[in-house]
Amino acid sequence: FKPCCMQKNKEVLSIIHNLQNVWNGSPWFGKPVKELLNSTPESIAFNKPSNAAYSAIEIVYHLHAWASFCLHRVAKDIDKGLITTEAANWPAVNPSTHNWQQAINVLEKVQQDLITLLATKDDNFLDETVDFRKYNFRFLLNGLAQHNIYHAGQIAYLQKL
Repeated sequence: FKPCCMQKNKEVLSIIHNLQNVWNGSPWFGKPVKELLNSTPESIAFNKPSNAAYSAIEIVYHLHAWASFCLHRVAKDIDKGLITTEAANWPAVNPSTHNWQQAINVLEKVQQDLITLLATKDDNFLDETVDFRKYNFRFLLNGLAQHNIYHAGQIAYLQKL
């Protein structure tokens, strides 16, 4: 048992809680991302409201790309850099080779892997500069939660069309 004032990962635990809450908790904004995705029928996952817009499944793979970027940066994995993320950022999605549940599963796995890795970090880590960026891990990880919320709103909108 460590008294709260001795805890060296209080802020990291807060970020983990926020990421988990956005993914599968009771967020202030409405349905958590996982519930939203699971309530989206595969029959509409590939639909685009226009040629300029993205489908729900494209958004999920985009979310996966940036969660993977965060995971690889936290892991200090230099082999999976910015070029890898940019190549996966908005991948071409084909209904004959991709399926909706698989997309949700890979996104959930990277979210879980990131949270597991974050749980090994202390708060000093948050002040380190992220590879390929000019900001720190605090900004990156809080931004990931915001990014997930932003795109969840887009998927919620696509559900209603």
